[in-house]
This record gives sequence, C-alpha cells and structure tokens, in this order.
Amino acid sequence: MVSSAKETILEITMKESVQALDEIVVRPKTNKDAPLNPMALAGARMLSVEEASRYAGGFDDPARLVGSFAGVAGDVTSNSIAIRGNSPQSLQWKLEGVEIPNPSHYPEIGGVGGGILTAFSSQVLGNSDFFAGAFPAEYNNALSGVFDMALRNGNNRQYEHTAQVGTLGVEFASEGPFKKGERASYLFNYRYSSMALAGDIAGGDMKEVSGMRYQDLSFKINLPTQKAGVFSLWGIGTNDGFVNYLPDDLSDFDYIPIEGTARQYMGTAGLGHKIFLDENTYLKSTYAVTYSQNHTMTDLYDANRRNPQRIQDMLDKNTNLIFHSYLNRKFSARHTNRTGVTLTNLFYDDNYNIAPNAPYTNGEPMENFADADGNSFLASAYTQSSYQFNEQFTAQLGLNMQYFALNRRWTFEKRASIRWQVSPRHVFALAYGMHSRHERLDYYFVTTLETGNRLVNKNLDFAKAHHAVLSYDWNVSDNIHFRIEPYFQYLYDVPVVPGSGISIINQTDFYMTRQLVNDGKGRNFGIDFTFERYLKDGYYYMLTASVFDSKYRGGDGVWRNTRYNRRFLTNAWVGKNGCSDGTGKMYWGLICV
Repeated sequence: MVSSAKETILEITMKESVQALDEIVVRPKTNKDAPLNPMALAGARMLSVEEASRYAGGFDDPARLVGSFAGVAGDVTSNSIAIRGNSPQSLQWKLEGVEIPNPSHYPEIGGVGGGILTAFSSQVLGNSDFFAGAFPAEYNNALSGVFDMALRNGNNRQYEHTAQVGTLGVEFASEGPFKKGERASYLFNYRYSSMALAGDIAGGDMKEVSGMRYQDLSFKINLPTQKAGVFSLWGIGTNDGFVNYLPDDLSDFDYIPIEGTARQYMGTAGLGHKIFLDENTYLKSTYAVTYSQNHTMTDLYDANRRNPQRIQDMLDKNTNLIFHSYLNRKFSARHTNRTGVTLTNLFYDDNYNIAPNAPYTNGEPMENFADADGNSFLASAYTQSSYQFNEQFTAQLGLNMQYFALNRRWTFEKRASIRWQVSPRHVFALAYGMHSRHERLDYYFVTTLETGNRLVNKNLDFAKAHHAVLSYDWNVSDNIHFRIEPYFQYLYDVPVVPGSGISIINQTDFYMTRQLVNDGKGRNFGIDFTFERYLKDGYYYMLTASVFDSKYRGGDGVWRNTRYNRRFLTNAWVGKNGCSDGTGKMYWGLICV
C-alpha cells in the first residue's frame, strides 16, 4: 500500500542468471572516398585531417597535401594548387561556408594563388571537401575547383593543451568545455615562425637572416542551445612580414642590388547558426567579415649600397562583408532540396605604383597604374535538388545565378550529375557544370599611359567554363579504393591582352598593368587515376597518376600550351605509424620489427 502519509520502501531481490551474453561491439564506418557534401556525386573527395596530419611531406599544410591528389599539380617552393591545367588563382577557398581570401602565409608573392603554407593547422582543422571541377550549385565564383574547409569543434568533455616546436613554427593549442557538464566548447591555436623566434633570441646577424616572420591565430567557439539551435563563433588571421636584406659588401654582388619589404595581413571572422525547423528541415546561416592587405615595396641601390630609389610601391586592401544562408529540406526519402543565397559587400583600396622596366630602371620615377577606393556588390542565389530513384540511381540538378554590381554582369550556371551504384563495391558517376569567376578587383581599375584616366578593364565579363567529369569507383576492400576520372573542360570569355599571347590563365604576378578583353579560350582534358589504402594497422599509401593536355588561346588567336601543361603527373605516398599485432591494436615505440 502506497499512501500520502508515509513513505513506502520496497526491497526487491534478484537471482543471478547463469547465462552469459556476448558483448556487442559498434564500430563507426566512414566512407572516405565520398565527400562530406551529399550533393556532390563526382569530382570531389574528402580530406581526412586525422590521416592527412600523418602524411609525410605535407608540412601540416592541407594545400600541400591535396597537391598529391590526382589531377593536382603542386609546387615544392609554394603551396599553390593548379587543378587539371588551370591557374591556381581559379581555385576558391571557403571556410565554414563562406569564401575567404587566400589563407596562406606570404600569399601571391611567389605567384598568384599560392603562398608558403596555409594558416590552417591540423590542431584545429576538421574534415573538409576538395572539389576538382563540376561542383554542385551551391558553389560559385570558381573555375577550377573549391577547397571547402571547416574548423572542428573543441572537446566539450575535458581540457586539452598542446605545445609543439617544429621547423615551421612554435605552436600552442588549447581546447575544452566552457563549463564541465555543458555542451559548449572552445578551440584555440597560435603559431609563430621558428626562424623569427631564433632571430629574436640570437639577435645580430641571425635576426637579419630570419627575414621571413609570420604568425597565425585560429579559433572556434561552439554554443549549442536547447531551442534556439547551435551558434558558432570562429575566426582565423595571419600576420606576415618579409625583408630581403642586402649584404654590407656589394663588390662581389652578382645580382641587381634591390631590397624588398612586404607586410601582409589576412583575417576572417564569422558567426554561424544552424537550427532545425522540423525533423526534415534545417536553416544554416553565416555572417562573416574578411580582410586582406598586401603592401610590398622595393628599393634599388647603387654599387656602394647607397642612394636607394623606390621602384615599386603596391598597396592592396580588401574587406568583404558576407551573409550566406540556405534552407535544406527533405521532402521525402527520395527528394532533398537545398536553396540558398550569398550577399557580399566588397570594399577595396588599391594603389599600385611601379617604375618603368623595373627592376632594370634607369632612374625613371614610378608610374601609377591603379588607384581606386570604394565598394561594390556581389550577389548569388542557387537551388539544387537530389533525387534517389532507387537504391542504384541518384540524380542531382541545380542552378546558380551571380550578379556583379561593379559592371552589372550576370551569369546563369547549370549543374547536373547522376550516380549509378552498380554493386556495393562499384560505382559510376557523371557530372556537368558551368562555372564562372570574376577577376581580382584591382584588375578592373587599371589605367594606361595611352588611355589616361580611363578604366580600360572596367567592363570585363566573368571568365566562364564548361566542365564534365566521369568517374568510376571500385572499393577493392573496406580500406583499399581505386578511382578513374576522365574529364573535359572548355574555358571561354577568358581575359587576354589584345594582339598578344598574354592570358589570365598564365598570369603569375599579383598585379596587372595591361588592357584586357574577354576574347580568350582554353581547353583541358585528361584522365586521373587514384589507388589508395586508408590508414589501418598503422600504415597507408596513395598512388596517383594523371595524363592530360592543357591549351589556351591568347589575344592573337594562337593556341599554346598553358604554363601548367605538364602532360603527366605521378605521386606516391607510403607511410607507417607505430606497430601492430595484427588485431588492429597499435603499439608505439622506437623500434618496429
């Protein structure tokens, strides 16, 4: 009897069972050959940071790691990414869903689109997608590919702190919960260049040798709520300085006695929000601001290391205010739609000055060829649907629209793909996309001596491309994957210099001094092979090969090889971490037998 007047206590005994039950082991399975974005059916792959951080030769730099992917031409001296014969500046960098400036240290100095290494560390980077063409409709303003990167959430259960010293820098990272037992977390990483630190400590000549000084900071704060969705505050920034000091004695100096300095900054911060409106619909939005500055100066000296003459002074500042939002709706088990919009307010401040025939100038004063300070607007909207007909066939269809207010140019880009799951281990996919990209803002404000103050490139249209990719995937086993991807890309409306062989496709300098017209063309076709073993029992490998041809047509109507037409590429990664007893358990030590 249970009554309100007295507490009732029951003691219940249980008899032990003689039957013992086996344990159930649940193991997660990640489809590593498929991208994170479910709308991508071909031409894309996931970059697993957990594995990539172990790959030899990557320098903890995701840009250098993808340089070993099939169809991607890397460079030992920089982390520029040339995809299937395209210029590195045709790649778009994205972070947390918004386009960001080149996140590399010393960007554009050694060539457009690249740098020394990115500001992303494996301490903070999450699994990301890399697209090598024919990407879904939600991606715009890119011709060759998209590197869609994400920052991982910090550990919300316990605090972790990491300090490490390497050839690239001194690094400190920290993560943990804001309050134990709560779901909110923080993640923080700071890096300072090792050479600069050595110069600071040693001083003297060592301080001059350590001319490259850089540092970067990245963070993410994840704030889940009960009813208002998940909020995230994130950011990344770089601070780079460079001086190439002249020697004190120039008597045996075999080169032009110039001394260059550079100050470069990049910063991106954003507020993200994701909320489920019902069990089949969620809304994801991001408000972000990006900033980049590149100020380079070059002085020419005489043989006595005196009488410096400024022969180059270039300042480029860009600030973007970005709003990106999309609605993802699952109408049924077969049909999912994603529709979104991106609005970008572009602020620019450019002032480019260079002496005639620099650095072989004969004392002529510098001339200004770009001076602009103002703002413009870039808007894009897209919709894409995925429809699964049955267990074997899935199709995607999408449309992307862009409007560039600076010269009132429009684009309407169609995207489509289909996937055929022949069997559990064999998949065919075909993807097509039309893509476009506007040029660097300073290109639109070029003036020449012949035209005076008239902006000769103000009405440049988007450069455009058609891209088709066919892929065949064979999952040889759970850890071994083989892929073949033939592709074809046709570029048109490419800016070129009239009457010459100069094309944006081959551009290496970060500035432009010539008049451009949209008369150029290009074509890239080839086939990529990838044979990969994912990390298991401590070892992994990846073998890639590409055979391709890359041509462009300049302003003179002549077809030529592009700068990136290497005709074939091969890469091989092989590595082993620790030792294994064959059961999947890892034993770490100094000696493996």
